[in-house]
Amino acid sequence: MTLRRLLSVVCLGLLFMLSGCEREVSSPELPRVGVLQVQPTDFAARVTLTGDVQARVQTDLSFRVGGKIISRSVDVGDHVKANQVLARLDPKDLQNNVDSAKAEVFAAQARVTQTAAAFVRQQKLLPKGYTSQSEYDSAEAALRSNQSALKAAQAQLANAREQLSYTALVSEADGVITERQAEVGQVVQATMPIFGLARDGDRDAVFNVYESLLVAPPSDAGVVVSLLDDPKVQAQGFVREITPTVSAQSGTVQVKVALRNVPPGMQLGSPVTATANAQGRPSIELPWAALTKALHEPAVWVVGEGDKVELRKVQVTRYLTGKVVVAQGIKGGETVVVSGGQLLHPGMQVEKVDAQDGGAAP
Repeated sequence: MTLRRLLSVVCLGLLFMLSGCEREVSSPELPRVGVLQVQPTDFAARVTLTGDVQARVQTDLSFRVGGKIISRSVDVGDHVKANQVLARLDPKDLQNNVDSAKAEVFAAQARVTQTAAAFVRQQKLLPKGYTSQSEYDSAEAALRSNQSALKAAQAQLANAREQLSYTALVSEADGVITERQAEVGQVVQATMPIFGLARDGDRDAVFNVYESLLVAPPSDAGVVVSLLDDPKVQAQGFVREITPTVSAQSGTVQVKVALRNVPPGMQLGSPVTATANAQGRPSIELPWAALTKALHEPAVWVVGEGDKVELRKVQVTRYLTGKVVVAQGIKGGETVVVSGGQLLHPGMQVEKVDAQDGGAAP
């Protein structure tokens, strides 16, 4: 074979190879991606709240007069009965007031007795003409004045005795002492809180809840409250009260759940838990693999007309185990790439494969 013929054969082979490459370039394979046709559902986050058991009625106990505390007979945690003496003030000053008021009453009674006798004499002398009308009227006025002074002195004595009784701090009702703010020997002012009393009776489970979880009105369905240390100890309840203002410190509102048939193990101050669902709203759940980002915002690939992909920004409201919850950005019925989207770019045509059947490119 001559050199010219050999070159011709080589050239022909190269032409065949180039024509094959052109055919391959002209018909590239489309990237296969796993897709999912999404449908919105009402997603409601399940939230577990932690609170404590409190008395329905809690009051601060304080003296109605000021003075020095000379005795204290109860401590925090003690159960007390109604009208039980909890503490006493030094009664010396108030006892002096009582003694002074008594002396004034005795003096007023003596003046009344004296003027009453004088008025009786005037009553006897006036018909006989042995006294004048003016002297009779003066005797009557003196008697009326002293009688009024006696009533005022008696009222002052009653007030002094009442003030003396305030030196004993008594419980208003049966309950448990939850707080102590003064000690023996301390000088206190009137109305200064000395003890906190949790009254016996109804109990509430109190929780601090973020306002976003309360956009819906409370359900009429009951709430199951469980003891944190022993979840088997439970009580049924219902939402009784929601505070109208948000705490400036914590950004939460206080929710009180009235408890029914409180078990013995659920004592005052016991930590408890309750599980509830937030208000449901239309959302779309996607697997983690579907989520990518557009610059600094979360996004997903959406397959549109002609099987071409589009990068769509989305708003993710919650990240769950293995999936994310999308509130905005995609609509029900749209097709979203959930696998094989690592090398996609906007406008690329793809070959769709149902993600549930597998077969998508990794």
